[in-house]
Amino acid sequence: MSTMIEVRNLSKQYDPKHPPAVDNISYDVQAGELFSLLGPNGAGKSTTIGMLCGLLRPTSGDAKIGPYSIRTATLAAKRLIGIVPQEIALYPTLSARQNLHFWGQMYDMQGKALSNRVEEVLDQIGLRERANDRIDTYSGGMKRRVNIGAGLLHRPQVLFMDEPTVGIDPQSRRAILDMTKQLNAEGMTVLYTTHYMEEAQELSHRIGIQDHGKLIALGTLAELTRLVGETDTLKLQVSELADNTETARLDLQLGALPGVRNVTRQADTLTLLIDNANTRLAEVINCCSAVGVHITAIEVHEPNLEQVFLHLTGRALRD
Repeated sequence: MSTMIEVRNLSKQYDPKHPPAVDNISYDVQAGELFSLLGPNGAGKSTTIGMLCGLLRPTSGDAKIGPYSIRTATLAAKRLIGIVPQEIALYPTLSARQNLHFWGQMYDMQGKALSNRVEEVLDQIGLRERANDRIDTYSGGMKRRVNIGAGLLHRPQVLFMDEPTVGIDPQSRRAILDMTKQLNAEGMTVLYTTHYMEEAQELSHRIGIQDHGKLIALGTLAELTRLVGETDTLKLQVSELADNTETARLDLQLGALPGVRNVTRQADTLTLLIDNANTRLAEVINCCSAVGVHITAIEVHEPNLEQVFLHLTGRALRD
């Protein structure tokens, strides 16, 4: 299998007084692979995409799309890619069909070939029946599907999808995830960024976890979850604690229990990384009771990407 995206020591620093937005990352994406960059907002995912697409110049390092360097053969690299940006890049007063015609012309497509391809893409994104309606009459999910269609018009070898499901309804999200899997099944190489761990788990052949500009883990879902072994995530919804002293006391006691690797708190939810949670649950409940904390709900989750992120960073993915 050939390498389609090659990233080597890529960095981007906007302000020398602040840490880099992207900090010396390296990885390869193989032809036909669906590769996800997973990380919270501010992790540097969109900046990474911007550099790979030739929209931002790296501060240091390089990357290749196919055989072409994004630094020295930028135009040739761009010809191989399609981009689905995080923001909607459509003209609201034009119809979906008109928008696709416009973007096709930007790819130097024209005539009957363009018209035929627009109709194919409208079928692909499931919007032929609404093709002549103005974009400003569309729902957020429909706009995002047209956004994807614009990136597919010229049949790119690589598709960059930057947070394509942010802010849309569950039905539209499901349609986009299914479309992404279908595109990849047809042979397209996809680099997909998200802060939703369930999307990365469902879609990806391999996942890179990015945080504060750094690539902190890389592998298949099975490889990443092995980083935390038999550790489970135990989430406790608890009554409000009386004061900071009581909070600190509970956190200290929970952290001292056998098998507990990490304790974090967000509002009224305690999250514990703990080995074999089901066998240690009674000890945790007794510990909470001893300081007068009432548990209102309990959830136990087996190893997943949220837990991997918590294990690597000491905080939850969505913090």
